[in-house]
Amino acid sequence: MFSGIVEEYGEVVSIKEKENLSTIQIKAKKVARGTKVGDSISVAGVCLTVVGIKAGVMTFDIMKETIEKTILGCLKPGKTVNLERALKMSDRISGHFVSGHVDNMETVRDVIHRPNYTELQITIRKDLAKYIVPKGSVCLDGVSLTIGDVRKTFFSVYLIPFTLEVTTLGENKKGDRINIETDILAKYILSGYKESRSPYVYKG
Repeated sequence: MFSGIVEEYGEVVSIKEKENLSTIQIKAKKVARGTKVGDSISVAGVCLTVVGIKAGVMTFDIMKETIEKTILGCLKPGKTVNLERALKMSDRISGHFVSGHVDNMETVRDVIHRPNYTELQITIRKDLAKYIVPKGSVCLDGVSLTIGDVRKTFFSVYLIPFTLEVTTLGENKKGDRINIETDILAKYILSGYKESRSPYVYKG
């Protein structure tokens, strides 16, 4: 479990493609410190398990489904990615609960720059749109953000200069693909509401 508060961004050192699997190495400073084999790390919003670590370089195995459904399959050496270690029970939750289980890759519809203001417009698939509400939470490439304007086929998030400095979101351009994880609490609430309307649910 993560909070969507990025600790740093790391650099992709190498990618080795195998049958139904890719092995990726990522160089980091803060996140690699104290990390051991078996730990969970959020890499661009995707929960991955550390399978090796040496001299600040963490190694991860990426399964075929993850390669196909997230931007991890598009990474190249030299690319930077947002990193966050799994939460401790004593940590403050400064963002929102993030599982690291990406729903889909969406597209950056537009990037609007103004003084001290950047707006990202993100397309949204119809089946995920029900979880996108104004002032709600969303995770993009591992970053916890508050949803702003919501339209029929896209929504907006607004980035302060600090977010642009400490995450990779400032590198996004129109047409780029981006990992999205919708709010896990919204999923539970809507799922429970749907089930409660079923005539087969015992109501006591």
